[in-house]
Amino acid sequence: MSDWEKLIPRPPSRFLRVKCSDCGNEQIIFSHVTNVVHCNVCGEVIAEPTGGKAAIKGEIVAVLE
Repeated sequence: MSDWEKLIPRPPSRFLRVKCSDCGNEQIIFSHVTNVVHCNVCGEVIAEPTGGKAAIKGEIVAVLE
């Protein structure tokens, strides 16, 4: 880790690739959602806001940097 990486803090939020538990569709969402996120295919709730990190209802497939 270089000196400049130590000086600039990384935010705790990330983008996540989440798989819908109902239909298997994968979509990318923000880890700290402020609105309820529905699956684009079947409409199932994938994530709900909690005031901080989202309550993820599907399976997290990948964390994107």
